[in-house]
Amino acid sequence: MSNYTTEPTTLADASVSATSRLLQVSGLTKSFDNSSTPIFSDVSFSIFASQSVALIGSNGAGKSTLLRCCLRLIEPDAGSIVLDGETIDKKSGRHLSKARNKVGFVFQKHCLVPRLSALSNVLHGNLAYSQGPRNWLQGLAKQDARERAMDCLKQVGLAHLANKRCDQLSGGQSQRVAVARALMQQPSILFADEPTASLDPQSAQEIMELFKGLVKNQGLTLFFVSHNIEHALKYADRVLGLQERKLSLDSATHTQSLQSLRAFYG
Repeated sequence: MSNYTTEPTTLADASVSATSRLLQVSGLTKSFDNSSTPIFSDVSFSIFASQSVALIGSNGAGKSTLLRCCLRLIEPDAGSIVLDGETIDKKSGRHLSKARNKVGFVFQKHCLVPRLSALSNVLHGNLAYSQGPRNWLQGLAKQDARERAMDCLKQVGLAHLANKRCDQLSGGQSQRVAVARALMQQPSILFADEPTASLDPQSAQEIMELFKGLVKNQGLTLFFVSHNIEHALKYADRVLGLQERKLSLDSATHTQSLQSLRAFYG
């Protein structure tokens, strides 16, 4: 294992107001199978509005687990989580679900309904706020919801494929639909767990360029897991790194290089 570490540095300074902090994690710890050795322990960081933050680390370091623990999709063993100003540590049931609605989640696998159209799949993002069949099929949807779903498809460049079945789309197009579905939630922050891992290099770059445009043009806040350190450097303002069960890197990307991030994995 490399001894390369960078002291965690919060990018919050006197000019950054507390209201811009969308995610604050303190002392997060997680173990599996009653193991005495945690996957990670005492992880603390904050993410601020309109930031793009990459989370890197070796295979098995716990990146995806940490991402899910931040929403309690996986229950942490210890620690505190404040999401968009709301502490979610002890929330459960519909109160926890309501808090999670503020977060759009894009997975490595697109998790679309193959036989339904792109537009119907995007409408599913509205289920976070309104249950029922009107948010399952485009033909049943209310006009305002359908128009909003079309706008989300337009944002990802797929309005012309709104009526195409998702099993007829390419991998890159499917991931764009998944992004549009997350945008349908009108999230305050977007989580993406290795969103390009299943894509070819060209499609992967297009997805990351899409995220970049959403951050730059719409002020979207992005927190993404990636094995691709070039993506971390190019598309993130900040890079967090898990190593030896600790958050041992928290740095502005302009202070890092391919060489320094490769050394982090050494």
